[in-house]
Amino acid sequence: MKKIAFSGTLDPITNGHMWVIQEARAIADEVVILISENSLKTPQFSPEKRKIMIEQSVAAQGWSDVSVMMIKGDYTARAAKKQGIDYLIRGIRTTADFDYENLIQQANVDVVQGAKTLFVMPPRDLGSVSSSFVRSLQGPVGWHWNVKQFLPGPAYLFWIRDWLRKDWDALWQLGQADDADPELAAKADHWFNHLVGAYGSAARHYHNLDHLVHGLTEISAWAANTNAPQAAVDALKKAFWFHDAVYDVGGKSTSNEEDSAQLWLAAQLDLHDAEGPAMLIRATDRVRGDAISHPLRQAMQSVDLAILGQGEHIYDNYARAIRTEYAALDEQRYRQGRMQLLAGFLQKAQAGQLYADPYFADLYTQTALENLSREIAGLNS
Repeated sequence: MKKIAFSGTLDPITNGHMWVIQEARAIADEVVILISENSLKTPQFSPEKRKIMIEQSVAAQGWSDVSVMMIKGDYTARAAKKQGIDYLIRGIRTTADFDYENLIQQANVDVVQGAKTLFVMPPRDLGSVSSSFVRSLQGPVGWHWNVKQFLPGPAYLFWIRDWLRKDWDALWQLGQADDADPELAAKADHWFNHLVGAYGSAARHYHNLDHLVHGLTEISAWAANTNAPQAAVDALKKAFWFHDAVYDVGGKSTSNEEDSAQLWLAAQLDLHDAEGPAMLIRATDRVRGDAISHPLRQAMQSVDLAILGQGEHIYDNYARAIRTEYAALDEQRYRQGRMQLLAGFLQKAQAGQLYADPYFADLYTQTALENLSREIAGLNS
């Protein structure tokens, strides 16, 4: 077969979709992905964004025989026929899927004189993966770790960057008023790209975009559960966006926290309260942070340490990522330094002082105790 098409809303593209595309490549010389529009659906991503997401995911696989087209104002099957494509391919996960797709197939052929459909059944581990299922996971703390397992890497990165952009724009109230300050908008755009570039660096294995998403969602959850005022939420988010903007594991920087605070001040994004977020950034310094006098210090420090109280799988991934960030250290030096840090955390956790903010203390202390004890035991073995 020369050409076959795979169509769908693909909002977003999932590992299940990628499997179907791979099956299509096995039976045709060329695969065309058709991004269809459905008036009954309200996609999260625009067609243009979905096209980019799909193209990046396909390119990462090295699939030069796969192309992407957007279909607007036409039936997908008829559009495929116009492109010289006689067959579509669709994945069938359940009998309900088959009943629905069979009706669509009949309409495609008998009503709109379009391409016929071939059906394939994905393996069991992909049988429940759908775009709507993945989208439903978005929002609560940890959502990004949950969706990550169901998406190709480039699609996941595209999604969290898109999410971060919305969070950033909301923080600076961009695009919400016709009289928005164009100078602030330009400045905010510059610093968004700078920060995403810094956290997205290949050298960042833990202090990366995942860490940024995690902290920002923790702040939102804290605010919702404590009825914190919006001004407090904004101050914490401004600080968290910048708190690891400078992260030098090589020791050239005397204080990553101070350098990050200075970067925030140099950005001049908040002329009304520049020093407040700078103080909160400095509060994340493990040595000098407790000396910072700011009403939100305890919340900021707790957000930064929230990773210690996550589930075992998430924590173990975090511990491995930290080791990778310090790959330049030999095993003995790393273990000594890591053990010293963890022992301090464990001592605080045992005293009920790891999380100074009551909300985080109730939520994460017990799990942090278990995680810290487990990692220390592993380092000792």
